[in-house]
Amino acid sequence: MLALGDKNMMFQKDSILARLKARNHITNLLLFQLITCLFILLDVPLARQFFGFVFFTMVPGYIIIKLLRLDNLSKTEAIILSAGFSVAFLMLGGLLINEFCPLVGISQPLSQMPLLVILNVFVLLGEILILLRDKTVESWTIRTTDLSLPVLLVVVLPILSILGAVYANAFGSNLILLIMVAAIPLLLTAAVLTSKSLPSRFYPVALLMISISLLFHSSLISKYLINFGSDISLEYFISEATIEKAWWGPIGDPALGRFDSMLSITILPTIYLKLLGMSLTTIFKVLYPLIFSLVPLGLYRLWQRSVGNKYALVAVFLFMAQETFYTEMLGLARQMIAELFFVLIILLVSNMKMQASKKIVCFAVFSAAIVMSHYALALIFVFFITVAYAFLVITRHPSRNITLSMVLIFFAIMFSWYIYTSGSASFKDILSYGNYVYSQLGQFLNPASRGSTVLRGLGIDSAPSVLNTISRAFAYLTELLIGIGFLGLITRKVTVRFGKEYLILSTIAMIFLGAVILVPGMAKTLNMTRFYHILLFFLAPLILSGAAVICKLASKREKEFQTTLLLLFVLVPYFLFQTSFIYEVTGSESWSLSLSGYRMSPYQLYYKLGYFSDQGFFSSQWIRENFDFHSSQLYADRSSMPLLTSYGSIPHGEAPPLTNATQLSANGIAYLSQLNVVYKIVVADYYVCDLESLTFLNEMNKIYSNGGSEVYSNPR
Repeated sequence: MLALGDKNMMFQKDSILARLKARNHITNLLLFQLITCLFILLDVPLARQFFGFVFFTMVPGYIIIKLLRLDNLSKTEAIILSAGFSVAFLMLGGLLINEFCPLVGISQPLSQMPLLVILNVFVLLGEILILLRDKTVESWTIRTTDLSLPVLLVVVLPILSILGAVYANAFGSNLILLIMVAAIPLLLTAAVLTSKSLPSRFYPVALLMISISLLFHSSLISKYLINFGSDISLEYFISEATIEKAWWGPIGDPALGRFDSMLSITILPTIYLKLLGMSLTTIFKVLYPLIFSLVPLGLYRLWQRSVGNKYALVAVFLFMAQETFYTEMLGLARQMIAELFFVLIILLVSNMKMQASKKIVCFAVFSAAIVMSHYALALIFVFFITVAYAFLVITRHPSRNITLSMVLIFFAIMFSWYIYTSGSASFKDILSYGNYVYSQLGQFLNPASRGSTVLRGLGIDSAPSVLNTISRAFAYLTELLIGIGFLGLITRKVTVRFGKEYLILSTIAMIFLGAVILVPGMAKTLNMTRFYHILLFFLAPLILSGAAVICKLASKREKEFQTTLLLLFVLVPYFLFQTSFIYEVTGSESWSLSLSGYRMSPYQLYYKLGYFSDQGFFSSQWIRENFDFHSSQLYADRSSMPLLTSYGSIPHGEAPPLTNATQLSANGIAYLSQLNVVYKIVVADYYVCDLESLTFLNEMNKIYSNGGSEVYSNPR
């Protein structure tokens, strides 16, 4: 009896200690929340930005995880889910604030005080519910033992990236960036060849640091936006429209309707700007890449279950090595946000342990978030999950991870949002893309209908140099290994513990890749490089199976070690070529703005990559303050339009192209950029001409000049 009484007393004591720990944890969150609010209200430099970003990008999601009782999560999963739920909370919560606050007389609901008060009230209510309901609240701890040189190098990588980008931008020296890029494959090699150099528990940290380093080495190379041939200027224009009104509503431009309906570039950047006091440029160049850097972390966790720590690290390295990840994606703010939800949904679909009711809630939240972030990625996912469900039904292998309710939920959210927002612009664009592909079917036997990127990927397009030929050879090797890996899986030549859902999705991805290559015009609807980047979410691990098949055929001894060596032999040079490291050290033609921008041709720098100079920025600000497009007509060449759309606030399509055949109206104004003034190159509609051929400029008055940009007007 005494022993039983002692056990009861010990149990009560443990229960009290657990509740005290939970209260202490919630108290710490409340203190963090209070400090963050004070820093925001007092506008404390740096502290406001750092604490505000960490709090609003992590804490709301952490609260939601605890409210949903999502237990048994690894630290990696907890971090990714916290970020995903937090960003979704900001977007969807911001939408509710935008819609309901005007009903109570708040005309600018997306201004600082309404956002700060309402968002914090929701977080506070969540904290109180957790405190009242839960006896224990697990906190995160970080182990700092067993530090080694590779571990320290991992932490130093982002510092080298930031310092290198700033130094290259200021002094034109790329030495620090070259060291940073070279260190990444060295770190990978050390990690996979010996577990002592970098313990596997540090792999998630290593991937996060590498991801941030690659993204920052490109995004921070300039003080201004860099297009990388993508839509960031239009996204900036749309974001500014919401920020200026402090309210999200129709922008009134049918051509931009599909952008206007994306909360990832309307409400989300507005919330960050109002709460953190950062410029919109900094939000797109720093905060969005930080959020996007979590995507490789999610893929690592997804693949870790099937292929183990080491090979999951290698597969994620392939995903990050492809240049689209750290170039083109930086010009697509809405897709960066959407891909976080994309990887979270794939994680949900592949999770066998989560309760069905909780999975449906998470799926609905992330489905809404991805639909409101990027229409193309949402369309791709609905295709994948619909085909996967149909396959499961036809083969009579039902799955609780891909269900009819999931398909219907995603369809309902997607089509409701795209039809009833922004004049159905997104839905109309989806139909127009389908009509375009249908109209191109008659060109099936014409290879050019697939686009130059597809032809280059198939080896049909000739390489401009020997180094480029070698670069393509390593790229083809990665594609070949993925193809062999897929054949090895379906023929069971290799055994990988992928769940049936992931195997089905990978099969659909291979079919989808074949369709993008074979169907005329399909690759042009999004861009082949972006298609391939998205499909790597499913295909990247297949490179492991491909290497295993080859090593199994070549030898029956030490297959794992040989497989690792083969992967390193292919991926290390592939990475060095993709980053243009080899092109830079050999002085060959390079497409890396970070490593080789100082020696690029003006046409490549200012037009193809969309680099903005100081003179261009200041002249666009002058245009913004002094030009009235309602009473005057602005003309500019194609290289100038991204600059004028973003920093000049010139509406899309309001500036007719400036060419040697342009007939300026009586109230016409001609804008000349750095490329035009300094290098005498004018990018007309579909050709390039010399500035001297614009003879009508001789009859106009120069009303602005800063040495790199000029503005002319017709004499009155």
